[in-house]
Amino acid sequence: MSGRARYPSDLTDGQWAVVGPFLAAWKARHPSVSGHQGRYQLREIVNAIFYQNRTGCQWAYLPHDLPPKSATYYYFALWRDDGTDQAIHDLLRCQAREKAGRAEDPTAVVLDTQSIRAANHVPAATTGKDAAKRVPGRKRGLAVDVLGLIIAVVVMAASATDNQVGVKLIDQVARHTPTVTKAWVDSGFKDDVAIHGAVNGIDVEQVKRTDGQAGFVPVKRRWVVEQTNGTLMLHRRLVREYESNPSSSVSRTFWASTANLVRRLTGTTTPSWRTA
Repeated sequence: MSGRARYPSDLTDGQWAVVGPFLAAWKARHPSVSGHQGRYQLREIVNAIFYQNRTGCQWAYLPHDLPPKSATYYYFALWRDDGTDQAIHDLLRCQAREKAGRAEDPTAVVLDTQSIRAANHVPAATTGKDAAKRVPGRKRGLAVDVLGLIIAVVVMAASATDNQVGVKLIDQVARHTPTVTKAWVDSGFKDDVAIHGAVNGIDVEQVKRTDGQAGFVPVKRRWVVEQTNGTLMLHRRLVREYESNPSSSVSRTFWASTANLVRRLTGTTTPSWRTA
């Protein structure tokens, strides 16, 4: 970051001390990454990804004092495709759980979905319309632990049912976090999810509202995933569906959560655009 003014989304020295070792290990395993792309510091690549996530800017609008699209997208796509983005996120999540006095891996998760309106350029083949919420775009499904830390992410067309998203979330939870034996869901997740959970050794329980109040009301067990969705919305790139490839949307979610995790681990904050 030498020679330029700092952006609010930039990693501090303390935050880079948390993330840097993982990328240094990745770099050691990939010595062939060189040439034009290899001349950029990985810290600056992450800063560019965080900047774009936080501001929602297009690739071509990355500031000139950050690495250009050619380098930033190269690493973004590489880390997306080889699973580095999720690997870093999951290791940081384990650290955050330990810091909170929890075991590294959770035993319970909360599932939820959120429909996101798609931009005009997003391929119609990967989008749909949520009939209930009347939102054309994609549906993002999250599985979070009781601290609100992300365990799994699924992105599908908004026309997909909560059952379809829930089944895929259960698959990912069972594959990556086999310690989970309990999942709480809302009434949108039906028997298919409960049956699929049982097959994978996960007891799926519906948590329903018992009050008659209108509007949003925090519901026991379920509120934590709503809070996580609200935190993700501080990253403008996630407010609307801009990614042509759904796997890029998943990666964006992991990077946004990683930015939240490094702040949690270092006790730092980033100014919110909502207060500007």
